[in-house]
Amino acid sequence: MTAYRLVVISAGLSKPSSTRLLADRLADSTVRRLGADGREVAVTVVELRDLATDIAHNFVTGFPGAALREAIEAVTRADGLIAVTPIFAASYSGLFKSFFDVLDPDALTGKPVLIAATGGTPRHSLALEHAVRPLFSYLRSVVVPTAVYAATDDWGTTGDRLTDGLPGRIDRAAGELAGLLAGRAPTGPAAGAAAGSAAGSADAVETVETVVPFAEQLAALRV
Repeated sequence: MTAYRLVVISAGLSKPSSTRLLADRLADSTVRRLGADGREVAVTVVELRDLATDIAHNFVTGFPGAALREAIEAVTRADGLIAVTPIFAASYSGLFKSFFDVLDPDALTGKPVLIAATGGTPRHSLALEHAVRPLFSYLRSVVVPTAVYAATDDWGTTGDRLTDGLPGRIDRAAGELAGLLAGRAPTGPAAGAAAGSAAGSADAVETVETVVPFAEQLAALRV
């Protein structure tokens, strides 16, 4: 059996990081949803803070270092992506954008992507819609309908009668990503490949991505 390759991009700068915490919760929920249907998932986490110097060097030299090259290959070969950024000045961080600038323009074409962000205040929640979602639409990704924003006050809350709490938003977005992945044939390594950090678990064998028609992806979301 092959496993779905799920790559998690975390652009948090601190350690520990609320951005990484949100990324992990989204990944756990997605894995749980797929696992309930008997589907295996291999998770690779890419911490952009560890690649900041390599990304800067790539812009100057045009060549990625070994660690950045592994991260790029992991993202390119992924079946799905979870991308989480802190919000700075009402938009994604420069490090987050710089990483996607060094990817091949076609690397994310047709790939399901769950977008999320963290910030200190709820006022920045719309940055996901006016900045992050357009970025991945430009890269021709299939972005799930629910974007997850976590302000400082969101952690540990259950929401109200009009708005789901953070756990509910995480589960809804993860369910949408799992639905899209379930409509695709996995291209990952054998089940049981370890969940990793810093993209070390990327398979070295080139794979061919299968793009599912958008109508089928929408149908999968309704399951």
